[in-house]
Amino acid sequence: MKLVISIIQDEDANRLVSELMNEGYSVTKLATTGGFLRAGNTTLLAGVEDNRLDGCLRIIEKVGKSRRQITSSPMTAGGIGGMYAHMPIEVTVGGATVFVVDVEQFHKF
Repeated sequence: MKLVISIIQDEDANRLVSELMNEGYSVTKLATTGGFLRAGNTTLLAGVEDNRLDGCLRIIEKVGKSRRQITSSPMTAGGIGGMYAHMPIEVTVGGATVFVVDVEQFHKF
């Protein structure tokens, strides 16, 4: 058995939980925080039998695809006494960070 720990962007979390549960995976959802762009993220925990791991990872990859987004970045306006101008920049958001850990024991009480 494996423990799959997936960290994804909040806006993808509900869809991922639904897709995993529709395929018979049990999922625990944890609200977590991240640093990049101050966007919220969600950590999902799933206990997965070894023979179902690839299917679980395929679903996470499909739902957690990264995408490009336009955001504004403060930029010091040169020569104007420290004023800031917001400049649009394109960044990659979304995606999933996934850890797969061997489980020595599993108990459900």
